[in-house]
Amino acid sequence: MTSMQSGLDPWISDAALLQEAGDFAGAGRLAVRDPADGELVAQVALSDATGARAAVDAADAAFAMWSTMLPQDRAAILHRWHDLIVAAKEDLARIMTAEQGKPLSEARGEIDYAASFVQFYAEEALRPNIEGVTSHLADAEMELWREPVGVAALITPWNFPCAMITRKAAAALAAGCTVVIHPSAETPLSALALAELARRAGFPKGVMSTVIGDAAAIVGEWTADARVRALSFTGSTEVGRLLYRQSADTVKRLVLELGGHAPFIVFPYADLDRAVREAVKAKFATSGQDCLGANRFYVHRDVYDDFCARFTEAVQALTIGKGADDPDIGPLINEKAIAKQVEQVQDALSKGARLLTGGQVDAAGPLFFQPTVLADVPEEAAIMSEENFGPVAPITVFDTEDEVIARANATEYGLVAYVHSMDPRRIYRMTRALQFGMVAVNRTKVTGAPIPFGGVKQSGLGREGARQGLEAFTDIKYVCRDWG
Repeated sequence: MTSMQSGLDPWISDAALLQEAGDFAGAGRLAVRDPADGELVAQVALSDATGARAAVDAADAAFAMWSTMLPQDRAAILHRWHDLIVAAKEDLARIMTAEQGKPLSEARGEIDYAASFVQFYAEEALRPNIEGVTSHLADAEMELWREPVGVAALITPWNFPCAMITRKAAAALAAGCTVVIHPSAETPLSALALAELARRAGFPKGVMSTVIGDAAAIVGEWTADARVRALSFTGSTEVGRLLYRQSADTVKRLVLELGGHAPFIVFPYADLDRAVREAVKAKFATSGQDCLGANRFYVHRDVYDDFCARFTEAVQALTIGKGADDPDIGPLINEKAIAKQVEQVQDALSKGARLLTGGQVDAAGPLFFQPTVLADVPEEAAIMSEENFGPVAPITVFDTEDEVIARANATEYGLVAYVHSMDPRRIYRMTRALQFGMVAVNRTKVTGAPIPFGGVKQSGLGREGARQGLEAFTDIKYVCRDWG
């Protein structure tokens, strides 16, 4: 790897990057490997339930100080963290690419995205948090205060290893909470690099701690600890249900950003060139490993053959390779992800789907799967009901608006839906009828720090980003005063 311009050099062996884990370590070391070629990238100190408990001890001890700090002082530290992340953009991107496999340009984009949350919440930290209430009682004065809930546990995934940390942590820290973070064991280096930059930004000891190790032991300790008042998790719906149950006894505030199964719907009166371009983005960003990824393509019969031909041609032009070489498609995260692609493709073909391109593990290596297009995929194929999380695009035909609404909504998931049409009346009807937390019309990119990200049904609870992202980390205190 190249020298680290931000002062993290050399990041593979820099003890500072391992220090946050080392503070609570004692359970061996984790080997981190590049999914592109299996090469050893680094080894990271691991923690366990004892370390998880120690992190909460530190966060609980620091809470009184951090929560009563002047908002402008908390904001200043967040601004310094933002500036350090921006200065370390290239280093952080290369760290991410090495451990996760993400194409380098996408990794750079994620660092910009991650930094934007820190900047946004540094500014939100300054907003007034007292709201007056018109009194219904004689001689009484009423106010509502928003106060931080306490210690917040943040559990983050491997597919966006920097942005999911900052989206959660910046909001909680701006609200006055202290945080304990458990990143995915697949991508610990990105988390530790952010933690090191946070230390350099001046966060006091105990305010932000990162604990790496066995998820069941660490997170189980936090769900059982009554001092942890809020828990924010991004990951699968299955694990989200488990955390929901485990948090019941301590009645925690929960934010759950869970699975998605996004429909991508193309109507006859659509800009087909744009629809194809956006379909490629919606399916193949992060090599398809994105909860916002389009999982089901519904195309109207009038434009079905044309769309399939154009989309297949665009997909065949995608490049495959090691993330550091900045291809369009990098490796998938592990063997389990590859096995799922193989299984879903074979299942669809066995039920009558047509293979238009791709469909197998690529010669680039065992964790590379070819970008794949399947046509005429029946509803009973597993890929039409299961989240795909890979570079496989199943396309099916529809005839009427009511039909496609019913088929798109027939899922336990409700994160995002994509609609392509130039008919304003149809756009209005579709955006109202689709049972999803977010709807993108004639575009793919919709996320960012100022918007409340989240889904409905079993895609989660609560929202992240925007002003609403602070709500899970605050309680409302009602004060009624009589001066008489």
